[in-house]
Amino acid sequence: MKKTRLFGGFLSIRGDRMNERYSRQVLFQGIGKEGQEKISKKHVLIIGAGALGSGSAEVLTRAGVGKVTIVDRDYVEASNLQRQQLYTEEDVAEKLPKAAAAEKRLRAINSDIEIQAIIGDANAELLEELAVDVDLMMDATDNFETRMVMNDISQKHNLPWIYGACVGSYGMSFSIIPGRTPCLNCLLRTIPLQGMTCDTGGIISPAVQMVIAHQTAEALKMLVEDWEAVRTTFVSFDLWRNQYTSLKMSKAKFAGCLSCGEERTYPYLDHENTTKTTVLCGRDTVQIRPSKQGEISLEKLAAQLSSLGYEVKGNPYLISVEMGGERMVIFQDGRALIHGTKDLTHAKTIYQRILG
Repeated sequence: MKKTRLFGGFLSIRGDRMNERYSRQVLFQGIGKEGQEKISKKHVLIIGAGALGSGSAEVLTRAGVGKVTIVDRDYVEASNLQRQQLYTEEDVAEKLPKAAAAEKRLRAINSDIEIQAIIGDANAELLEELAVDVDLMMDATDNFETRMVMNDISQKHNLPWIYGACVGSYGMSFSIIPGRTPCLNCLLRTIPLQGMTCDTGGIISPAVQMVIAHQTAEALKMLVEDWEAVRTTFVSFDLWRNQYTSLKMSKAKFAGCLSCGEERTYPYLDHENTTKTTVLCGRDTVQIRPSKQGEISLEKLAAQLSSLGYEVKGNPYLISVEMGGERMVIFQDGRALIHGTKDLTHAKTIYQRILG
């Protein structure tokens, strides 16, 4: 007998009609009824609710994944609307946290699955807690510090994850399966991955959608446990220059890797290897020190930011960047002062937007 319930003023009918929801997906030979049943029991953790995160969350929500958890510390801004498909002008006006706005929209898309929104920083402590109940992690963050934490969590808990990034017209993706593929720490020894961000290099929406397609296709393969179908090559592309590359990465696996090697220590779960943030005493300013210091080309960074409309001043030792009511001073060793806020999370978000 069919059951009915009232949801948001509309009558929702369960039974045969609900089976129609995923009928086209079930007809696909790679999934079928058994695969759809597996999908409905899986839990996917998405780190970041920006362009990649909101797009991937929508695809997986429509696909019927049993539970989707989204972690994001930021709020919706007008510049997001060009490519972040879950958000509206109303979300901008209300300054809604992205995770909360995404949860609201995803519940409206599919009320039969569980959506969990976490407004906060995806640090090692939180990811350790979440990893116990997760089947797959999706990378939709905008910085390598969080990705390296995800990478160590993945190796420690034998949890697959899918790396993805895009800037300008360029994008890339790689599926990381513990014990089978190189990890991100291994890849960094072989491939110079992008450090530029959308705030410094801009981005076009088709590049976002291309990465989402790669990430979510691999996610579906993993969720139905078709491991032989999972792509093990590193994919990169540039839609503007009509370039597409797929690299075999089996030789990139490094026995001495501290994240996935023979004597692993999971270095990125160590608090000492994280970005340090401090509110300066008596000042409306946050100081940020990167986890690893290195020389920054201040001249190049100043030119990039100036071309994007920021007001930039500087000397051989530092540059000062005006951003609305806030000011960021960046030193050559990567240290920065964020003036106009005492919010550590907000300051860290600004820092990673600019320096990646």
